[in-house]
This record gives sequence, structure tokens and C-alpha cells, in this order.
Amino acid sequence: MSEHRSAEENARANHPGEQHSIYAQLGGEEFFEQLTREFYRRVQQDTEFAAMYPEEDLFPPEHLSAQEREAIDSRYADHFEASARRLKLFLIQYFGGPSTYQEERGHPRLRLRHNPYVIGVKERDIWLKHMRAAMDTMDIPMMLDDVMWDYFERAARAMQNSY
Repeated sequence: MSEHRSAEENARANHPGEQHSIYAQLGGEEFFEQLTREFYRRVQQDTEFAAMYPEEDLFPPEHLSAQEREAIDSRYADHFEASARRLKLFLIQYFGGPSTYQEERGHPRLRLRHNPYVIGVKERDIWLKHMRAAMDTMDIPMMLDDVMWDYFERAARAMQNSY
């Protein structure tokens, strides 16, 4: 992170060509793998909340053939593992990493994908509670934590479809 940069690197840090994505600053895929693993571990322990997670992908990628979708799905032990991978890929893409999510799944269409579920204040707050707890297990610099948390709060509010 920034404390490991030389004075020259710090002086150039505000130049657009020298800026690094949040994805890169946090260590890449490994960080998001750990974050989503921690998040889903908590979700699975919360049996009432875990029941909201469907056993099948309600919005499989339309641009892939049934065989291609099956090849992806067969790699995962259960629907939580598959959900964790989808969340990981989405977060990686959102925070400046590779666009694997878009390549595999198409446009995120978050509201559409979450619309079949009743997401009220309670569900939103539980999701945020589990994400905050997962984030708190990670070594995230305060400024990046603030940026990520701001996004999670805004996204959770946007997914809310019941009041």
C-alpha cells in the first residue's frame, strides 16, 4: 500500500497514469476471494437469512449455451459456493479488476437479478451486517474501507424492493 511507496512514487500518485484501482491496491483477486468467503460463511450460519438464497441461478447467462453454463455450474459444491464466485467476480469488476463477470454473465443488472426476492429493511440490514463483519476481518486501509462501505450501503439500498 502507500506506506511502502518511495517518495518519488508518492509524488506521482495523483497522475492518472500512476493511479491504481481499488482492486489492485487491495491485492487483487485473493482479497476478494477472502472477502466473499468470509461473507458467505456468515450468511450460511444465519439460517433464516441463508434461506433467501436460491439453490439455482435464476438468471443464468443468456449468451452462453446450456452446456457452457453447466460446465461453469458443475465446478461448485453448492449454490453458496456458486453465489460466492458470482459476488467475487462482480466486486472484482466493480472495483477495477478484470471484467470476467461481464464476460461470463453479461451486464450485472443488479436490480433485475434481485427483484424476485423480498428485500426489505430487515434483509438489507442483515446483508450489510454480514458484509461489514466480513470486511472487518480484512486488512483494509481506512480510505479504501470507506469507499467500499459507501458502495455497499448504496447498493444495498438500491436492491431494497419492500418497505
